[in-house]
Amino acid sequence: MEIENIVANTVYIKARESGGQKKGKSKKWKNYLQFPHYTECLPLKTEIDVTYAFVVEKQPIGKLLFHEFCQATNSQYRQCCQFLTKVEEYETSDDDGQSRRELATAIAALLHSKPEDNPSGSQDEQEFWCSFLPDEVISTCIAAADSATHDDEPRSDIFSEPYRLARQFLTDAPFKEFVESMYFHRFLQWKWLEKRPVDKHTFRLYRVLGKGGFGEVCACQVRASGKMYALKKLEKKRVKKRHAETLSLNEKQILQRINSPFVVSLAYAYETKDALCLVLTLMNGGDLKFHLYNLMPGGFDEKRVQFYAAEITLGLQHLHSERILYRDLKPENILLDDFGHVRISDLGLAVEIKDNEPIKGRVGTVGYMAPEIVKNERYSYGVDWWGVGCLIYEMIEGKAPFRQRKEKVKREEVERRVREDQEKYSEKFSEAARTLCRGLLHKEPGFRLGCRRVGRPEDGAEEIRAHPFFNTADVGTSREPVPWKKMEAGKVTPPFLPRPSCSLRERCFGY
Repeated sequence: MEIENIVANTVYIKARESGGQKKGKSKKWKNYLQFPHYTECLPLKTEIDVTYAFVVEKQPIGKLLFHEFCQATNSQYRQCCQFLTKVEEYETSDDDGQSRRELATAIAALLHSKPEDNPSGSQDEQEFWCSFLPDEVISTCIAAADSATHDDEPRSDIFSEPYRLARQFLTDAPFKEFVESMYFHRFLQWKWLEKRPVDKHTFRLYRVLGKGGFGEVCACQVRASGKMYALKKLEKKRVKKRHAETLSLNEKQILQRINSPFVVSLAYAYETKDALCLVLTLMNGGDLKFHLYNLMPGGFDEKRVQFYAAEITLGLQHLHSERILYRDLKPENILLDDFGHVRISDLGLAVEIKDNEPIKGRVGTVGYMAPEIVKNERYSYGVDWWGVGCLIYEMIEGKAPFRQRKEKVKREEVERRVREDQEKYSEKFSEAARTLCRGLLHKEPGFRLGCRRVGRPEDGAEEIRAHPFFNTADVGTSREPVPWKKMEAGKVTPPFLPRPSCSLRERCFGY
């Protein structure tokens, strides 16, 4: 058995090292990825959402093909795309004044420029590329850009109006022309490939990474591309024995709706004779519990806590925008990738809220469930913000707020503490961290941070993002304001970089 484990671990490490590279692909990968003639894919046009918002803004391959179309069609479309790209870069550089000043100069130059001279071009192509923008918008934008080049911290929204109008222009005639072009036909061919059924022969399976309530999780590799994923198996016998058919289907349906860099994504789904299989993002950096209790016992520094808390907040914000309650926030369910970014995983207990109506049900993990769940009362998005409070407290203090690690205590006692006891704060907490945790761990949901604002219940993340813990600097803890736009774009450098190859070798071989 020991030799078998060593062989399995060695093969897995080699597969990881070659993942996504040519040597990780099957010799027949070209056959797997062969496009049909575009006429075979045209019926898909009636099955997908053929809008700019979906094709260009939600589909990476759609955005790439649309930009290639604009590049090849005429100078006006090309420069309009360049303008949008520059503005997006400007807005996501909210912690870098120098980059913003340089980008503001480049954007102002774009607004002054004309398309390249093209003797064979139409009269329209010889006009200013931004002729669709009102003169007052252009002059205001140029003045704002000029002012931004002299400001220490240029504002984020100075290009919002021309950006809106440029986007509106591209959604009209340019996008309609794109839909009739060979570039959109190529997009349909990619969609056809995505819709091809997958089965167990699509993947190579490797060692078991962990075990859950309904089966095991193992590493797998797509034969066609060599890309690595995590394969979560839900054994049909266990699912049926525990009457969890609806729960399993619900997890798959929710994962299909999620598209966030801060929540584990569903890449494929298929079934075998014995199991339902979900192919998910592979997170190689370990979970927060492993890092908190094995690598950094005693808690993280506040700068690292702020980074993880911010990315978790963005993940929950996306779930809540889709009217989804997560309900199982704990360190084991927060996974790190190779670069140190975190994602929320395991949506087995997630549930959709219909019409934002509060729901009822005692689900979650003891010590992390909100008081209203423990009392079996109706609840809404506030239970997730309670979980964020528990996580932040545990990351700073090095232990959960209502239960010591490995403490032998009955469930009833833990639930009593959650309902009645006030959590205690040590000197590890700065004033901002203390007020944040107290706000998130308020016993009454109506007074809890994230639930106080008058407006849509699913918008509670905005209240948390505005808290001083995220928006003010602290010299004592080296904490800086969170650049939210940049973080949403995945451009913030994590404060901790895992060494997955080393940690994996330690877990596999013990050295």
